Amino acid sequence: MITLTVNGKPREIDEGQDLQSYLATIDVNMRFIAVGYNGQVIRKEDFPAVKLSPGDTLEIVRPVGGG
Repeated sequence: MITLTVNGKPREIDEGQDLQSYLATIDVNMRFIAVGYNGQVIRKEDFPAVKLSPGDTLEIVRPVGGG
């Protein structure tokens, strides 16, 4: 297990997981999110190539409707 910071909170995940696999485990709709990884916005097509490591920081942003 490794520890990441996700939206400001510590989260433990299985070691060796990539970003796309992690997002699938938390049931986010990948069509409607943006992800910051260690301070950089990651393109959706690059999610499988991002290997998560101890101490990484993720910011997962979902659009909010309203008016």
